[in-house]
Amino acid sequence: MSLRILRKMVNYKSAFVLAPMVRIGDLPTRLLSLRYGADLVWGPEIIDKKLLVCERVENKKLGTVDFITQSNNDDAVSNLVFRTFPALETNKLIFQMGTADADLAVQAAKTVIKDVSGIDINAGCPKHFSIHSGMGAALLSTPDLLVDILTRLVNEVGKPNEKPISVKIRIFDDKDKTLELVSRLLDTGIANLTVHCRTKTMRNREKPIRDFVPDIRDMCRAKNVTFIINGDVKDYKEYAELQNVYGEDVGCMVASAAELNPSCFRKEGPLPWMQVCRDYADVCEQFETYKSVAKYCMSRLIPKGNKSKSARVRLSAAKSLEEIVTLFRDELNDEGELVQEDSEKGTEKRIDKASEKDTEKDTEKARSTLNTKRPAHVLESASTSMEKRVKA
Repeated sequence: MSLRILRKMVNYKSAFVLAPMVRIGDLPTRLLSLRYGADLVWGPEIIDKKLLVCERVENKKLGTVDFITQSNNDDAVSNLVFRTFPALETNKLIFQMGTADADLAVQAAKTVIKDVSGIDINAGCPKHFSIHSGMGAALLSTPDLLVDILTRLVNEVGKPNEKPISVKIRIFDDKDKTLELVSRLLDTGIANLTVHCRTKTMRNREKPIRDFVPDIRDMCRAKNVTFIINGDVKDYKEYAELQNVYGEDVGCMVASAAELNPSCFRKEGPLPWMQVCRDYADVCEQFETYKSVAKYCMSRLIPKGNKSKSARVRLSAAKSLEEIVTLFRDELNDEGELVQEDSEKGTEKRIDKASEKDTEKDTEKARSTLNTKRPAHVLESASTSMEKRVKA
C-alpha cells in the first residue's frame, strides 16, 4: 500500500502541529490548538505497557473514547490514561508511543489504532522518564531496534488499518551519522519524519541546529516522506518564515510556545492570556478534566508579574474544577485582576473624588462667609498686615 493512500486521511505536508508533551498534551490543549489553527495534534507520550493494561471505554456522556486503568476505584477520571474526542480529532490526532520492544509496540498500537489517526514513535525525548528503559532518545543509540519497531508497526498495524506510522528523532553532533540514521528510517515505510533540531544532550534553552535540515528535507522528498521541523518554533510567523527558507512542503512542530499559549497557532497572532485561560476553562468543564491536570496546565498559561498574581494565587488554592472555572469565568477581569479588587479600587477613586469636591465646596463657602462678615477696612488691614509679615 502506497504512502499516498496511508496519508489520504492524515495530511502531514506543510502541517503546523502541536508537539507531544506529557500532561500538557491532554485533550483540552489539543482541542484548543485545533480551534486556534493547528493542522494536527500529537498526544502525550504513553508507554506501551501502560496502554496494554487499559480498558477502552466509550464515554456516551462526553462523546469521548477513554482508555482507563482497571482498578476498584469507581472514579474513572482519576485513572484516565488517554482520552480522545472523535468529533473534532478524527484525522487530526497522532498518538505518540514510548517503547523499546517491537512486540509490545505492535500489541499496544493495535489497542489504540482504531481511535487515532496515526502512531508516532518517540525516539527524541532525552528525559529520564523516556530513556530509563531504552525508550525515547535512547533509541538513537540502538538504531537496529528502532528500525525493527518501525518496520513491524508499518507492516502489522499501519498498512492493515490504513493508518500512517511516523517517528520523531533528534540529531547527532555528526552530520554523516545523522543522515545515515535518517536514510535507514526512511526505508522502513514511515509516512512522516519529525526532527527535533537539537542533540540529546542539548536543552530547550539552547539554540537549535538546523545545518542538516536541507539534506534531511531532500532525502525525505526522494522517498515521498513528509518532513516536520521541531525546535524553537514560537508562532505562525516563524512557521511561515521557516517555510520560506526550507520549502512550502516542510511542516513545523511547536512545543514550549504552545504550552504557554496554544493560540500561537493563529495566523493573526496569539490571543491575550486571559481569553485563552477562559477558553481552556470552558473546555475543561465540558470534558470534566481532572482538577490536577487543569490546574497544572492553566498555571503554565498565566504569565509572571504583579497583574496576574491574583490569578496565580487563586488557581493554586482552588480545590475543585468548579472553583477553577468560576475563577476565570466570573472572578477575574480581562487583565486577570480580581473583579472585587477592581471594584473596590473604583469605589475608592469615586470616594476620593467626592471628598475633593466636598472639600473644595466647604473651602469656598468658608471664604465667602468670612469675606461677607468682615468690613472692608478690616479685610484691607488684614491683607496689609499679611504682606508685611511676608516681607519680614
